[in-house]
Amino acid sequence: MSLPKVTIKYLNGLLGVTPESKDGLLALVLLGASAVGDTFKAGTPYLIYGPASLDDLGVTEENNARLVEIVREFYSEASEGTPLYIAGYTGTMTAFCNKDTGNLVSLVEQLKGEVRGVVIAGTATDAATEGISADVLSAVPVAQAAAEHCADALYAPIFVVLEGRSYSKAADLPDMTENEYNRVAVLVGDTKKDSKDAAVGTLAGRIAGVAIQRNIAAVLAGPLAPAEMYLGGQLVDKSMSDVRTANDKGYLVPRIHTGRAGYYFTDDVLCCDPTDDYAHLTARRTIDKAARIAYDTLLDFLLSEVELNEDGTMQQAVVKSWQAAVESAINGQMTANGELSAVGGSGCRCIIDASQNVLSTGRVDVTLKVRPYGYAREIDCKLGFLTNNA
Repeated sequence: MSLPKVTIKYLNGLLGVTPESKDGLLALVLLGASAVGDTFKAGTPYLIYGPASLDDLGVTEENNARLVEIVREFYSEASEGTPLYIAGYTGTMTAFCNKDTGNLVSLVEQLKGEVRGVVIAGTATDAATEGISADVLSAVPVAQAAAEHCADALYAPIFVVLEGRSYSKAADLPDMTENEYNRVAVLVGDTKKDSKDAAVGTLAGRIAGVAIQRNIAAVLAGPLAPAEMYLGGQLVDKSMSDVRTANDKGYLVPRIHTGRAGYYFTDDVLCCDPTDDYAHLTARRTIDKAARIAYDTLLDFLLSEVELNEDGTMQQAVVKSWQAAVESAINGQMTANGELSAVGGSGCRCIIDASQNVLSTGRVDVTLKVRPYGYAREIDCKLGFLTNNA
């Protein structure tokens, strides 16, 4: 017979604590990186948490100066401890991004769809043909196709940032706003004068370090880490006309603000028409997170029994429960974190047409809408003297 006692059993899972967010998890790819024995192999992604992680991989300035530079830029912008996948490959950007024969899709598959974006830099020094490298320009639509494939076939929506290599002249840049590539961005401008590179480490670090709804160009987020930034051979401070031209053509560019120290990005534009719902990185990241949550929530209902009315439609209680499940997931993981604009505590609406005949079609159509934030891209202030006459 056991000794009489009182047993306390600790319940777990009641606080609603969610796992660490992977919203800022990026893969940084350097085309032309050098393999280092068995510690840093070509085509293999490695998870790092700071510049010191490169020591374990045997990556040094002597064997991979460009990669070390990019990683240092990243962690000058994002705090140490921020996870980042790095990988080295050979070949061109266009070849790497090809959804059928390249490595972009396989990289996302290899990382089990965890990464939210892929930033691609290079070491090739090909001359500019239309303001930047021809390889970069040809890679834009290819990267879009690969990113769409990841979203549609792998349920792993991503965006892609391409390094605008070999920048020469803003006036020669093709106009990206005439395209429909709303998963791709191109960055021009670097921390070095007359550089063939672009400050992809700085950009990636800013993306990883801010919430999904925060514009990477938000002034309140503070200036970028670099002490100097250039657009070609000129300091950004002295080339704001070219900065405006590149921005108007749909490129990510560093800029200055009068009266504020340091450098900022102009905006978070993607390579598409500004009227596209997903023309900005904030919109892209927001809708992609909602897509991931909705997929995971609705997956629980796949092939489950559905209570029906006599006419084959879903019973009202079932409709309500499905809608509530989706809205609860979005609000719990996004609205509560300030990632959606809330009205009455909710930042989304899930709609299921109760008249659809599920019995005959085996299909349930769901509409999910999330409420984004607005962004003050232009502020007009009327200024005058305060007098008795006005």
